[in-house]
Amino acid sequence: MRNTVKFIIVAIILLSVNTFTQPKFTEINSKVGAFSRMGFGARGIGMGNAMSAVTSGNLVSYYNPALSPFQENNSAQIGYSLLSLDRSLNFLSFTKKFDFFSSKDTSINKKPSRTAGISAGIINAGVSGIDGRDNNGLSTGELSTSENQFFLSVANRFSEKFSIGISVKFYYYKLYEEITSSALGLDIGALYKINDNWNVSLMLSDINSKYDWDTAPIYGQQGLTTTDNFPLLKKVGVSYYNHEIKLLTAIEFENSDAGTNFLRFGAEYNIYENLFLRGGFDQFNLSNTEAGLKPSLGFSYSKSLGDWIIGVDYAFMMEQYSSSDRHIIGLNINF
Repeated sequence: MRNTVKFIIVAIILLSVNTFTQPKFTEINSKVGAFSRMGFGARGIGMGNAMSAVTSGNLVSYYNPALSPFQENNSAQIGYSLLSLDRSLNFLSFTKKFDFFSSKDTSINKKPSRTAGISAGIINAGVSGIDGRDNNGLSTGELSTSENQFFLSVANRFSEKFSIGISVKFYYYKLYEEITSSALGLDIGALYKINDNWNVSLMLSDINSKYDWDTAPIYGQQGLTTTDNFPLLKKVGVSYYNHEIKLLTAIEFENSDAGTNFLRFGAEYNIYENLFLRGGFDQFNLSNTEAGLKPSLGFSYSKSLGDWIIGVDYAFMMEQYSSSDRHIIGLNINF
């Protein structure tokens, strides 16, 4: 086991060498909605955001709408990020499954004939402390922006192995004074459990998501109307859980219409009872290997309090071209 953990750490270090090189331009970096592609919560970010095929632990439909029927009990998560350059990134989610039983099943130990799930959440991001100036260079005070994603997903587990889900996502962006925009998009996902160890997932993200802008409230007749489309993301994920050594590994491939082909990897090791260690890397672009990647590390610890399980999560992720890296702190409640 020690050799396995050492191998994972060495692989992350070697792959992170690209983070110190000057990358070529990648089109997705200039696309709108970047905050929504940074990940969700300390657990997901700590595992390199390779979570679309993971069905254990606390789940959220951000990574795949089909995951919620696999949630054990009810899960509530809240997260806060420490970022440089006066940026903020916060998370809130709730996930629950519903078991439906057949009226014809009269056995003592009934098994659900069908399982459904719901997941809802909010991602809030923004930048504060922006120095406002007029045409003469005089200070007009501090400015701030706020961007939000609200999502609600429903999913159905048609059998012990197969689940399909859909998420409706609403975006709201307050850019400057009266300049705001909103967007409505969809995520569609599916998950198949090959056996107790292997899972496979498919997902389409940000279908039809776009911002429509109108600057007439500020510039009058000289104002313009423009449309910014979100990149359409297509993902394939695979996860493997070794029950004997309690090691979860996951890998994900993401293709976008912005010309990127990202590879993600994550691992989670249950080192002792309710203590988990995590590591991974995000956004290794196979189409532009000079773009670098984002290695991450994290841990979580939980404790039972009656019928409730309360846990604390932490994740660290490297961030290129920033004065400091990302730190994500989370609280999860399972009840």
